[in-house]
Amino acid sequence: MNDRQRIYTAAFLRALATGMVGVLLGLYLAKLGVAASGIGLVIAAGLIGATLALVATTWLGDRLGRKQSLLALTALAALGGLAAAFLNDASALAAAAFVGMLNGMGRDRGAALVLEQAILPSTTDDASRTQAFARYNVLTDLGHALGALLAAVPTLLVAAGLAEQESYRGMFLVYAALVALGLPLYAGLSRAAEAAGATLGTPVSPESRRIVWKISALFAIDSIAGGFLGSALLSYFFFERFAVAAATIGALFFAARCLNALSHLGAAWLAQRIGLVNTMVFTHIPSSVLLASVAFAPNFWVAAVLFLLREGLVEMDVPTRQSYVMAVVRPEERTYASGVTHLVRLGGWSVAPSFAGWLMQTASLAAPLFIGAGMKIAYDLLLWRAFRRLKPPEERGP
Repeated sequence: MNDRQRIYTAAFLRALATGMVGVLLGLYLAKLGVAASGIGLVIAAGLIGATLALVATTWLGDRLGRKQSLLALTALAALGGLAAAFLNDASALAAAAFVGMLNGMGRDRGAALVLEQAILPSTTDDASRTQAFARYNVLTDLGHALGALLAAVPTLLVAAGLAEQESYRGMFLVYAALVALGLPLYAGLSRAAEAAGATLGTPVSPESRRIVWKISALFAIDSIAGGFLGSALLSYFFFERFAVAAATIGALFFAARCLNALSHLGAAWLAQRIGLVNTMVFTHIPSSVLLASVAFAPNFWVAAVLFLLREGLVEMDVPTRQSYVMAVVRPEERTYASGVTHLVRLGGWSVAPSFAGWLMQTASLAAPLFIGAGMKIAYDLLLWRAFRRLKPPEERGP
């Protein structure tokens, strides 16, 4: 098994575990008798732990070694899941969530992802780099979707006669086991996975630092816009606007995640023909227009079709964005570049939802759709203007 296959397999297993625990964590805590304030504390503790780990990895991951950092992060995550399976007190569970970086979001946005994305370009050549990122994202999206389906297992176990609390505890043991399976995979990574020339000095050149912070500032606009358009808020929009059942909305979002996964492969194909930046921009703008048009749909089925068309385009910028960032900095700067851009995006996602909820209540149910779509179009135009001339190696002339 080569380095790329090891990264793909570990990322899929972690996404499977993350997708499952994202659904089960709140339910599990409620079954233990933890109050709503305690549930919020545990989820927040996990996200704080994940954020601090991301900060540490951004600046220290290469210096400590990518393989060693991945092993340490994986061991902590597995221990956190194992502890959660046996604890009852909210404070103890919060501590376990913090140490184990327990992710209640249902989507992997952690430090291990940053290191994996820094390693992936070394496993292929420039011409195939975007395809490698596309496959990576397909696997993680499928892992998230299948993990969400695994969250139905406790219900089946209870129907088979197992006690409710024990069925949930068992799933956290499964979570710990899935995460721990990454340990032998990371342990087998070759020396090529490491960053050559990583020292205790300046992590990036002045030119790369300028590129990273310029593109991060633009990513901040996109991520804030994404915070206005999160799944929870869009689900609420469909429920309030069209009075459809939760099961129907769930089926709609499952179909959307499948389209997201398939679109990554389409993005790699398109990028080979029109370039990374053009693919990012010229698929993203139509997706934003489609989303804004959902607000004018006369019924749910028209809205659903428009939404699914949007979902088939909206994530085509994900593998192309990741590939582009890794291509325009030096190999030893990739962990730093990946970490900074992920931190910015994580911060942007956390800012907007409270404003979006307030706008839905006081202005219009569709206000976040218009604001989010407008901000995303502005981001795309600014990105194209700023970076259309900065080509990755495979797009440069001889």
